[in-house]
Amino acid sequence: MTDANPTGETRPPQGSKTQLRVGRLVKAHGLKGALKLELYTDDPDGRFVPGATFTLQVPESSPWHGKPLTVREFKWMNSHPVAFFEGVEDRTAAEELVRAILWIDESAASQEEDAWYDHQLVGLDVVRDGDVIGTVIRVDHLPAQDLLALRLADDREVLVPFVRAIVPDVDLSAGRLTVTPPAGLLEELPADESDASPSGRDASGDES
Repeated sequence: MTDANPTGETRPPQGSKTQLRVGRLVKAHGLKGALKLELYTDDPDGRFVPGATFTLQVPESSPWHGKPLTVREFKWMNSHPVAFFEGVEDRTAAEELVRAILWIDESAASQEEDAWYDHQLVGLDVVRDGDVIGTVIRVDHLPAQDLLALRLADDREVLVPFVRAIVPDVDLSAGRLTVTPPAGLLEELPADESDASPSGRDASGDES
């Protein structure tokens, strides 16, 4: 079962601790039910073979909620991955699946390089410039990208895009991951300078 929170965001399918996210359906393609894919796998031709079946992460209101999705055909078109699925016969049916996330059971495939399960990431130390600055407390799976929720040393929670440019290294054996965030992503916003008036007087009324 895929739960939905009040914001409309969907959570991974039940039991996803033993599942690997391998793709997202991003756009209907043509009139015969094809869908363009965003891939999260290093072996798409091996992963999307005819007959391969995926668990779907979709909102509860989706007609595909609770149903599996099986590959009928996978091809590359103008360097873009495109797939046809069983039961998706036209563009209207394909559009119902746009933004769906595809998961595969851990037992169905060995883990790929640069692919981790949520339970492997939660609890890892977060290292920046050689110093431990916090801990991973959860992984949020959004349609656009995954986010790591970090609990920093000052007890703030921040969200960091789980992309190589910001999280270049994950070392499960060492129990840590490295972050190289852009300036301002982890820093606390400064307090509003509300003690100064536009006229240049401070809160006491004296000239600054």
